[in-house]
Amino acid sequence: MNRRRLIIPPVSLPVLLVMGVLFVIIFAFFSGVVMAAFEKLGIPPDVAYALFIFALVGSFLNIPIAEETSYEPVVRVREVRFFGIAYPVPFFDWEERRIIIAINVGGAIVPISVAVYEIFRMVYFSRWTLLSNTLLAVLIASFFSHAVARPVRGLGIAMPLFLPPLMAMFLGWLLGGSNPNAVAYISGTLGVLIGADLMNWNRIKNLGAPMVSIGGAGTFDGIFLAGIIAVLLV
Repeated sequence: MNRRRLIIPPVSLPVLLVMGVLFVIIFAFFSGVVMAAFEKLGIPPDVAYALFIFALVGSFLNIPIAEETSYEPVVRVREVRFFGIAYPVPFFDWEERRIIIAINVGGAIVPISVAVYEIFRMVYFSRWTLLSNTLLAVLIASFFSHAVARPVRGLGIAMPLFLPPLMAMFLGWLLGGSNPNAVAYISGTLGVLIGADLMNWNRIKNLGAPMVSIGGAGTFDGIFLAGIIAVLLV
């Protein structure tokens, strides 16, 4: 009798149904949260839903934008013969590593596009005071995100999830004037992008990962969530 081991054990129908229901509930809740944040920014509901779907699908797409090269010490072994006897001798050598830096469509391009759109709206309506306050908020949020971000070898840039949104929320209250939602979203989104990713660009090549994606966690990445959470808290 031929016995085969299943790598993945079979799942019963009730478990599949429960998992399906949980997925629908989580999807509906998360989409509602994102759409509520976009609507607070003045984005129409149909456009907000289209942005959410595009961000969700785009979470699986990474666009390479750069390639970095680093050299790391490695231990190698070579044979040394002495009177005809081979001896393994370890020695240190340098190995070249190439790291591809990419940008995630859903986790970075979509929220950045929304932030740039809000900035263009300020320019279009000649709201120069609000624009200058927004740029100041982005500067403060960037240095704050850089201070709390930590490069994690083999993974990428890690940071606490709720600290950047809280800072963006306070900046929205402090500098937002008549439109704190826009200031909170822009400073939260661009603050994480600039402070956590761009300001740590020189450290990315030393992370030891074959590819590092900006916004790589998609709709669950800090760039995407920072602005969303900040707007909901304002």
